[in-house]
Amino acid sequence: MFPICIRYIGDRVQAEDVLQDGFITLFEKLDSYKGDGSFEGWARRIFVTTSLMALRKKDALKMSEELDTARGMKAETVSQVQNIGYKELMALIMQLPPGFRTVFNLYSIEGYSHKEIGDMLGISETTSRTQLSRARIWLQKKLKEND
Repeated sequence: MFPICIRYIGDRVQAEDVLQDGFITLFEKLDSYKGDGSFEGWARRIFVTTSLMALRKKDALKMSEELDTARGMKAETVSQVQNIGYKELMALIMQLPPGFRTVFNLYSIEGYSHKEIGDMLGISETTSRTQLSRARIWLQKKLKEND
């Protein structure tokens, strides 16, 4: 579950704190697991939620400055992701501004819909889509810079 926490939080020490909080929550809610679906999926949801709560506490989901830096960027049609490995891609994802990283993780990695993301983060579906688009553009720009 640590990779989940660090993907959202972006800082190893803070992610360790979130991991610990997630395990506390998991053990407190263990009796609510009914056996419907996989235990891993149920636990994963707890760690994602715990990570999101930690981000909210730090007010890290405010994205006004990051939005301004992403304006004017255009998506590339060719994906540079094919040319790098998992570790390099995860390192780039960790560099995403917190708001972009959160939406990117929820949509691209966890598989939530934009409606679900909007409900979780208290934003509109359109904002979720915009953040995902800008996260992808940001990643493409960084990939191009690393070439």
